[in-house]
Amino acid sequence: MIHRKILEDLKKWRKSANRKPLVLRGARQVGKTTVVTEFGKQYRQYIHLNLEKSKDAGFFTQYGDDVRKIFEAIMLARNLKNRPAETLLFIDEIQEVPRAIHLLRYFYEDMPELHVISAGSLLELALGKVKSFPVGRVLQMPVHPLDFEEFLMAMGEEIALEYYRGIPIPDLAVNKLLTLFNEFIIVGGMPEVVDHYRKNGRLITAVTEVYSSIWDNYRDDIEKYSESSGQRNILRHILDFAPQTQDRITFHGFGNSSYPSKEVSDAFRSLHKTGLIRLIYPTNELRPPLKPNLRRKPKIQFVDTGLMNYAAGIQSHLLKLEDLNKYYKGYLVNHMVFQEKIAQSKRINQLPFFWTREKANSNAEVDWVHPFENTVFPVEIKSGASGRLRSLMEFIDRSGHSVGFRLLANKVSIETLTTISGKPMKLVNLPYFCGGMIEGYIKWVLDSEG
Repeated sequence: MIHRKILEDLKKWRKSANRKPLVLRGARQVGKTTVVTEFGKQYRQYIHLNLEKSKDAGFFTQYGDDVRKIFEAIMLARNLKNRPAETLLFIDEIQEVPRAIHLLRYFYEDMPELHVISAGSLLELALGKVKSFPVGRVLQMPVHPLDFEEFLMAMGEEIALEYYRGIPIPDLAVNKLLTLFNEFIIVGGMPEVVDHYRKNGRLITAVTEVYSSIWDNYRDDIEKYSESSGQRNILRHILDFAPQTQDRITFHGFGNSSYPSKEVSDAFRSLHKTGLIRLIYPTNELRPPLKPNLRRKPKIQFVDTGLMNYAAGIQSHLLKLEDLNKYYKGYLVNHMVFQEKIAQSKRINQLPFFWTREKANSNAEVDWVHPFENTVFPVEIKSGASGRLRSLMEFIDRSGHSVGFRLLANKVSIETLTTISGKPMKLVNLPYFCGGMIEGYIKWVLDSEG
């Protein structure tokens, strides 16, 4: 299978002295089941229950809260010995039986020797039906599409990966990695897509049917997302227009519709819970902790850039571009950088921020602001001359430090500039594939200063 870095986290979980039932969170088709099935090979006994199947779901409705009896019934049905300490029990699609989510606390309290992992694609929606989520008695872990490192491993680009992990990356490796990152932006990181892509000569035309299947499955799930036929229509409208939307959005009249703001907002929030589309709000903060300004217009973030490209029908056009940062003011690069940032997070629902200052006749917007320790660093994601960094310079002028970053199609360099108000600043230019390594580069710059 494609190597996933989360396997290392699962190994640590297995060896943990205070191991709790694990809940894997993530959108459909990001590889949760495949990862756990691979991990299950390390156990003497591996049991995979899919609660979309009534037979498997029945185990959690017949025996009350007696998890030992539930486990015994499962082992009898599978003709396996009752050896909980040597067994991994995987409860897949757990959202189909909300009561099973509740029972995770009893697996922790009454059967701590049993290794339990659960997963669900629509788990956020199901949590509202759970009387009491077992907070403190379960461990939650996000699962994302492949990041750039995993994509390089899947493509057999081990040498390029070694250079990518080096900070700073040498000039001789930049063009090669820019080419590979552009490929990553076009293809995306959905595991099934990447697997077919690498097995079929790295031809994007060879995976069209896979994209189609994944996208159709998401659209079919609308029946589960929607609370009414009216919301169902709005959700379908959003999925028709969101892939082509490249600016911040307003809910009222989204996609040239007549739908009112509240209904569109509710539909977007339902999609946000599924992980297919996230709403990225700006922050006005200059120091941690960053808080979203929910009164300002958000951006749309799809679960995967490649899937978004397919839904927008632009993949064939992208193949002709040498620098994807030139496509619609760098929108795709910005989207993938945010996808990379999300993929590095080990926290549930941790999203990146962009920064805005919206005043009469004086608006400013920085593409990305990244908190590190007690500082927030501004990052512009674009090509162009340093003189086109007015918003980043305004952020530096208002902040308590003097370091900013720019991601573009170029080599690593550091410039000494002067802001609009005359404050000296350091601009660190990085190839835009370095977005997922931003913390490493922040440490590198700070170490070099001091």
